[in-house]
Amino acid sequence: MEVSLELIRERLSEIRPVGLRHDIVQAGMVRDVKLEAGRVRIEMLRGPLPEQVLEATLADIRRAVGAFDGIDQVDIEIVQPQTAATEESGPIPGVAAIVAVSSTKGGVGKSTVSVNLACALSRAGLRVGLLDADIYGPSVPTMLGRSERPDVTDDRKVTPLEAHGLRFISMGLLLDDTSPVIWRGPLVTGVLRQFLKDVHWGELDVLIVDLPPGTGDAQLTLTQHVPVTGAVVVTTPQDVALIDVERGIGMFRQVNTPVIGVVENMSGFTCSQCGHEDALFGSGGGDSLAERFGVPMLARLPIVEDVRRGGDEGTPIVIGQPEHPVSAVYAELAVKVQDFLSADRAPAPKIIG
Repeated sequence: MEVSLELIRERLSEIRPVGLRHDIVQAGMVRDVKLEAGRVRIEMLRGPLPEQVLEATLADIRRAVGAFDGIDQVDIEIVQPQTAATEESGPIPGVAAIVAVSSTKGGVGKSTVSVNLACALSRAGLRVGLLDADIYGPSVPTMLGRSERPDVTDDRKVTPLEAHGLRFISMGLLLDDTSPVIWRGPLVTGVLRQFLKDVHWGELDVLIVDLPPGTGDAQLTLTQHVPVTGAVVVTTPQDVALIDVERGIGMFRQVNTPVIGVVENMSGFTCSQCGHEDALFGSGGGDSLAERFGVPMLARLPIVEDVRRGGDEGTPIVIGQPEHPVSAVYAELAVKVQDFLSADRAPAPKIIG
């Protein structure tokens, strides 16, 4: 049988990397296949694969496609998704590092993690900013206890508010309490670009960016316009959250943003009356996710009423109850993020695109 592009794609659809729920074709990793005079050229997106799994997958592809009669050479090129280059791309003046906090799935406590991580880093002596990039559901002003409108300087720069040692900005500061944000993507990306470039952040050791759920406009705008140092991925233990978070890790991998590690929120509940501990949302999900993608498990955060109360009252638990066991977990998380930021990391591999 004469080899064809159809047969090659069919053979590729039989390859499913370790840890991935779909084969490489279903997962959208195969971008193009060319066949000419016994030579096959395959363009692939990296996808959410750790380095070792990627290398094993590439070997499987060469072996499977090279087994066809008449195929003398199999070339694989890892390419980067096409992104819109803009003149505004580049570092934020004065900001040494940018850490994105992402959940992909809503309702997992990502903003709570963002706020308390930022406060823990500030308590550790870093100059910290917090950008609430959740344009549709901004909650950071409530959690930090500040809601007044920010000032605008003569050079049309927005001055961030300060609370608990942080500088922060949020769409919630520009709306009244009942105004819904009903915007299409271009407006969302425009506001986020302004928050990145038109806010006078000053000198910061780290800017924490609290991303909205999903892998859409806000996430792509962030990674296209500024160099993101790393991402912290927040999940809960149950499978429905883990499936979504896998997509988020895949997105960061495809845009060459290092994943610092996984934070498992709502990892258990201890009854204050009897001391019995329940795994309300299951257990071990964060560990399996971290192991599957070859990234560190950074922290496990239990369900605690004091955390919820602190967020509602505008005093995060790290600030209001620094001796609380959960505050200690956040302090350890902050140390791990600091270690990542201060490490001498090799430059990311060059991806052709």
